[in-house]
Amino acid sequence: MTSELGRLIAHRIALTGPISVADFMAEALGHPRLGYYRRALPVGAAGDFTTAPEISQMFGELIGAWLAERWLAMGRPAFNLVELGPGRGTLMADALRATRGTPGFHASLRLHLVETDAPLRALQAQALAAFAPTWHERFDDVPTGPLLLVANEFFDALPVRQFEKTAHGWRERMVGSPDGETLTFALAPGATPFARFLPDAAEGTQAEISEAGRALAGAIGARVKRDRGWALIIDYGYDSGAGRSLQAVRGHKGAGILERPGETDLSAHVDFAALAAAADAPTFGPVPQGDFLRRLGLLQRAETLKSRASAAQRAAIDAASARLIGKDRMGTLFRVLAVGDGTSPPAGFSEAP
Repeated sequence: MTSELGRLIAHRIALTGPISVADFMAEALGHPRLGYYRRALPVGAAGDFTTAPEISQMFGELIGAWLAERWLAMGRPAFNLVELGPGRGTLMADALRATRGTPGFHASLRLHLVETDAPLRALQAQALAAFAPTWHERFDDVPTGPLLLVANEFFDALPVRQFEKTAHGWRERMVGSPDGETLTFALAPGATPFARFLPDAAEGTQAEISEAGRALAGAIGARVKRDRGWALIIDYGYDSGAGRSLQAVRGHKGAGILERPGETDLSAHVDFAALAAAADAPTFGPVPQGDFLRRLGLLQRAETLKSRASAAQRAAIDAASARLIGKDRMGTLFRVLAVGDGTSPPAGFSEAP
């Protein structure tokens, strides 16, 4: 079974020919009317995935502490506080609650949210009403000035191109529609101009490149160098390189990538080395999320919360902590990268335990 958007994509292919996986992702997630992030409430139990801020308030509180420390290190300027893909606004609400005790922090910030999903914008407006946020379709629309930026599980949703090494060299994986209705994968017959960005590898090797991710990292790096500031990027992925990682989720379960476009979440593992190189600015990390949160004091914060909690609440806090920092959970799968205008590692990035 396909979807209305799937039929539109198949019709487009019938008229103009196969499209790249990146073009398919861009349509499936961002079509102005039918794209997944234009009409869905994807986060939470009723959506298709759950993010770290939805697991525990501790995540957003520690991010808030990190932002406040960076602001103090910058000399307490007036600044733009930016979040890319804020979800329900949970992370930012927790971060701003945790920074109430930092004198001057709230008075100095102007909150900017980069969000395309109209239903999520409505939830963000409720959660963050006290800070009068301004919304933008793109990061490039955020005003100039000193910057503190958070991107949690944002880069994984940016389109990726996919490639496979054949006996005749690298070939791009495309999306076609042989019958004008069904969507299928196939390799392009000719050589790809992206081969120069791909490694010398054995036949059968698969690879992905996110042009959009690299371009955004470059824009963030240019901004923090020009205007001063820091960016914190948190996502699942690899320190360097990846094979074919694109996946589809619907209703918290795996789904076919080409199945029901616009109704299915698509994401790919992030290549952090590529982001760091594209930023062309001082970078720190990536470090495992578990190490980062431990260094910021997650275990101590958990004990503080448990000291005034019921038995059931204490068990929930322990479960959330394990999920966020566990070696077999988000603690190692998720990585954290900082981009900034400094030379010393910020909190969470030193080798100290």
